Amino acid sequence: MKFIHTADIHLDSPLHRLEAYEGAPVEEIRQASRRAFENLIDLAIDEVVDFVLIVGDLFDGDWKDYNTGLYFIKQVKRLGEARIKVFIISGNHDAAGKMTRTLPYPDNVHVLSPKKPETQILEDLKVAIHGQSFSKVAVTDNLAISYPDPISGYFNIGMLHTSLTGREGHENYAPCSLDDLVNKGYDYWALGHVHQFEMVAQDPPVVFCGCIQGRHIRESGTKGCVLVTAEEGTPLEITCHHIDVIRWEQVNVDLEGVVSIDAILERFQGVLETVLDRHDPKPVVARVVFGGETDMHAQIAADPEHIKESVRSTAIANFGERAWIEKVNVRTRPKIRTVADPGPLHELSTLVGELMSNDPELLALGKELSSLFQKLPSDYRQGDEKLQPDDPQQMRELVEQAHALLVHRLKNEAGAS
Repeated sequence: MKFIHTADIHLDSPLHRLEAYEGAPVEEIRQASRRAFENLIDLAIDEVVDFVLIVGDLFDGDWKDYNTGLYFIKQVKRLGEARIKVFIISGNHDAAGKMTRTLPYPDNVHVLSPKKPETQILEDLKVAIHGQSFSKVAVTDNLAISYPDPISGYFNIGMLHTSLTGREGHENYAPCSLDDLVNKGYDYWALGHVHQFEMVAQDPPVVFCGCIQGRHIRESGTKGCVLVTAEEGTPLEITCHHIDVIRWEQVNVDLEGVVSIDAILERFQGVLETVLDRHDPKPVVARVVFGGETDMHAQIAADPEHIKESVRSTAIANFGERAWIEKVNVRTRPKIRTVADPGPLHELSTLVGELMSNDPELLALGKELSSLFQKLPSDYRQGDEKLQPDDPQQMRELVEQAHALLVHRLKNEAGAS
């Protein structure tokens, strides 16, 4: 007996932040979740699985139109033609969509009830599938404790959209303990909601399959589904299959020792090439982070847009559509000098040093600048990288960058005069 465990498909949810990037293949970006889902369908047919479990968040809330639902029906109809059943529980994103609940599915698809735990019996396989859909977006009750006891003589599977006792970056929905699951007596727990693969327990297997396609930098690395093979008298065979079509990675580049912009770009190119080779042939969406102590810190801080566009140009020239640069973050530090520079620059450094070591002063500065921050473009006010004037660490980084820029320009003016 074989089955596929998948979750968090978020069908037609767009990849974030790329459509504004010049040169990015917009249509490929828009179609990423569909292409990954088609890979899932192909895998199920090629492996001749008996059924597919979709453990929540098949969709991403309400659709703009019915095309998303019609596309899904077309794909699962392929499974029906291959005599493969599909069992679905709704997750928090599915519960947010009104159209999702009214969509008529093909005969081979069954959505488990949101009212109470439900059991589906596959008599020919001696399999019992237990689960419950979300009835609303924020389910804070422990659903698992109400799941039925295992059926003797059957292979019992539990489907649950949950964060267990909590996972970073995920809402604490349908919370439960690992003991709640292990002690239930099921043979396999198929979990959804957490977008990273995790084998939480092995006896019995308690598995987060992860999402099938990363959509932003917090969903980096390989993504896919789990193929489970059960044969009497042998342990379960649990295999991850990577079915994503585009990958996200943070590319960290240490600039210690570099002395020119050309050297920076050469080092970046080498690091990025290593990342691309690791994911070949999948294209990579990269967030580049420059770090380390370097004499180039002031020059980079003086014109950050130049280095960002140079990075993008280098990526296009050397790797084409194998790499798309989503963002460039500069977190370098100036080289520490043992001999203080006398005069106004030394006084400026002393003032900046005192400010950066005083959190209340940094917060006061942030408060003074908050109205200015509100006038910045939306990229600086939204998302995981937004400017936060009430965060001392972020204010410290801004002060450090401003200091580097000011020193660089003062030295250039002094040299010109």
